[in-house]
Amino acid sequence: METTNNSTPEYVLTLDCPEQPGIVHAVSGFLLEHSCDIVDNHQYGQRGDGSEGHFFMRMHFASNGVDTLEELRSAFAHLAERYGMSWQLERHGSRRKVLIMVSKFGHCLNDLLFRARIGELPVDVVAVVSNHTDHQTLVEWHGIPFFHIPVTPDTKANAEARLLQLVDDLDVELVVLARYMQVLSDNLTRRLDGRAINIHHSFLPSFKGAKPYHQAYARGVKTVGATAHYVNSELDEGPIISQQVVEVDHTYGPEDLVAAGRDTECKALSNAVRWHCEGRVILQGNRTVVLR
Repeated sequence: METTNNSTPEYVLTLDCPEQPGIVHAVSGFLLEHSCDIVDNHQYGQRGDGSEGHFFMRMHFASNGVDTLEELRSAFAHLAERYGMSWQLERHGSRRKVLIMVSKFGHCLNDLLFRARIGELPVDVVAVVSNHTDHQTLVEWHGIPFFHIPVTPDTKANAEARLLQLVDDLDVELVVLARYMQVLSDNLTRRLDGRAINIHHSFLPSFKGAKPYHQAYARGVKTVGATAHYVNSELDEGPIISQQVVEVDHTYGPEDLVAAGRDTECKALSNAVRWHCEGRVILQGNRTVVLR
């Protein structure tokens, strides 16, 4: 658990770059030069098999307040260029603007809205989009705008265009598919690359289609779980962020498996959203590094 001191501004630096000597020393030296104090640090050096490795870091630090965020960013850019870093520097505790998409199953939506409401997630849910109206009353009770955007084969392109317009108009930083049961086009997934998270049951690629838990019951599965991942053009095969698994046995009927699955879906998705918004997830090709 990170500790904070509200009397001084605090920041989170997330970076990755080719593995090489001196990275930690250089970053620590930069913070010392700017009178910053390290609060928490997670790092991981990935060694390649016969090839160059890669380095990942998430550092939470407190500043003396002399340098502004923009001044720190400008100064760090020179160091980042020297080491070939991909990096982000944000205020610690900053809240991300999130748009949630949902269809008829409301458990993940309800869980995210509750966690956001009590402050467990560092997010501001700026809108909920659905191809149905089942959850409009719930969303509006939370004081969040609800947008009904029906989707048919003939209207799919227009529906996605309207979604992207909302993303732009509301300055959305993350789109969360909370059991949104529509396949996104390749164009949309490219536009949302690295900033859209989906949830699905962990049986995939087994038990595709309708009623996966009933299919699993028929096969006598011994675990139930869920996977939260970034959205890409490969259906349900984007880079994995979070997974949850629970053991089950022969006493679990189909509805028991569904209930167990709901719990794992909620937890995996909320973890993925929180880790992404806290700057703990770094994309590396088809996989992620999560600096928890």
